[in-house]
Amino acid sequence: MTIDLHVHSIYSDGTQTPSELVALASVSGLTALSITDHDTMAGTAEALQAGIAQGIDVLSGLEISVYLDQTYMHILGYGMNPDEPGLVAGLDLLQKAREERNRKIVKKIADMGHSISLEDVERISRVGQTGRPHIAKALMARGVVKNMLEAFEKFLKKGAPAYVSRFVYDAKNAIAMIKQAGGVAILAHPVQIDSTLALLPGLIADLAGMGLDGVELYYPTQSPAIRKKIRLIADRYQLLYTGGSDYHGDIRPGTRLAGGKNVSVPADLLVAMRRKLTNETTQPHTAENN
Repeated sequence: MTIDLHVHSIYSDGTQTPSELVALASVSGLTALSITDHDTMAGTAEALQAGIAQGIDVLSGLEISVYLDQTYMHILGYGMNPDEPGLVAGLDLLQKAREERNRKIVKKIADMGHSISLEDVERISRVGQTGRPHIAKALMARGVVKNMLEAFEKFLKKGAPAYVSRFVYDAKNAIAMIKQAGGVAILAHPVQIDSTLALLPGLIADLAGMGLDGVELYYPTQSPAIRKKIRLIADRYQLLYTGGSDYHGDIRPGTRLAGGKNVSVPADLLVAMRRKLTNETTQPHTAENN
């Protein structure tokens, strides 16, 4: 049995609704799913309701961009109460920072002679938060660029003419926010932080001291050899393992949910996580050891 604990919906930068993702998980043979939208839990209620209807175990989730010293990374949160006041206020601050960033990016693009507006971008995003992928789609709709990659290369990536940085939490505050809301905090896709993994031992040591609960071990670009290295570090601090596809829908052509030829995530990892969430003693890992 395979689960997928890293999926994005239209409430951040995915292309499918939470209900559609749960239905896709069902027909794909998954037993559990978590929608981990960036900096928002707006789709959580819909996902949970769809899970009941489809017979899929849905776990509340979230992905937050953070930094530690000069290192930028993502922290996944699972099992949070989306109505916890501290979490609501913390995510609201992130949404306002995104809105301000969007205004600045659109103005920069307009100053470069390309006519797009915030209204154009918001019509594309429809619900939830609006971000750079939606601005990229607005540029595509206007014929300024041919595809998403070109939009980021010419305008939106770090170092490009229209790039604008935004507020992100430091890792300690983000982990505390997740845990205050009753969740567990997981380091997302470690290989994306440093492909050599040279930084990972020190990074995980620091994060574990801040209350980190686990690492994302199963991820499409993390080979068995990479997983073995990550596991050895995680085990020093008795951290949980998680995993997922990071599926965004057709915004990333050729990608799919976990299972099949894509990453497979053992279902027993969710059992260990739920023990942690209910303050039970975490049992030894039973996932494969390659």
